[in-house]
Amino acid sequence: MSSPAHVPTAPTGSLVGRLLVRGMLAGLIAGLFAFAVAYVAGEPSVNASIAVEEAAAKAEHAAAPAHDHGANGAATQADSEEEIVSRDLQSTAGLATGVLVYGVALGGIASLAFCFVLGRVGRFTPKATAALVAAAAFTTVYLVPFLKYPATPPAVGNPDTIGKRTTLFFLMILLSVLLGIAAVVAGRRLAPRLGNWNATVVAGLGFVAAVGIACAFLPGNEDAVAATFPAAVLWEFRLATLGIQAALWVAFGLAFGLLAERLLAPRAQAAPGVTAAAPAA
Repeated sequence: MSSPAHVPTAPTGSLVGRLLVRGMLAGLIAGLFAFAVAYVAGEPSVNASIAVEEAAAKAEHAAAPAHDHGANGAATQADSEEEIVSRDLQSTAGLATGVLVYGVALGGIASLAFCFVLGRVGRFTPKATAALVAAAAFTTVYLVPFLKYPATPPAVGNPDTIGKRTTLFFLMILLSVLLGIAAVVAGRRLAPRLGNWNATVVAGLGFVAAVGIACAFLPGNEDAVAATFPAAVLWEFRLATLGIQAALWVAFGLAFGLLAERLLAPRAQAAPGVTAAAPAA
């Protein structure tokens, strides 16, 4: 039987700040992995979707009446001349900047969630808790919303409804996160009566049922993808976006778990009845 010194407790005081810094560092590391996946697996489908859009625009221009060719041609030329950021820069430095900032921000938020759940959801080590937080974040923040509103390549769908589609997507994220929190709270309250395993199963099934009801009542995105858009390119893009998010959260869980374990290990290894010294930053 393990001694109380080995039971993780919620970090307090300066430890929260130190874990926040380590979470942001882990998010930066995870962002590097996500960028590699995005560049290798995601950019080809993005380029293919842009090529489809350009081909459709050329076909539309060619089919326009002769008296409209001059105006349309001038507009097309003006659009190409007004390009501020080249596609090469977008797919390299621009992509890297966006993914890294995204990773650092999510890493910081996830580390705060880690501080809250450590020692409160079970007798898990910091590494195991980091893995659980990463898995829960991936599921609630991306996977569940993705199942209802899957990602679409750029320049696809009706541009007039992009605001509505964005609102619905973030609404689905909010509902998913709130339902996930409710499932955790329900599992903890049911555990004394049903046991940890049965309570976890019941709470998980409740989460799935609630998500299913939410998906059934929220409107769909019927115009998110044009009917003429190649299905293979769309499928490749969606698989790539799913892989990017999976790589981000797996890398974060591993990196942050290691960093948090090294920070919190002195407290866990302290002898019973002896106050552990605060670890160095």
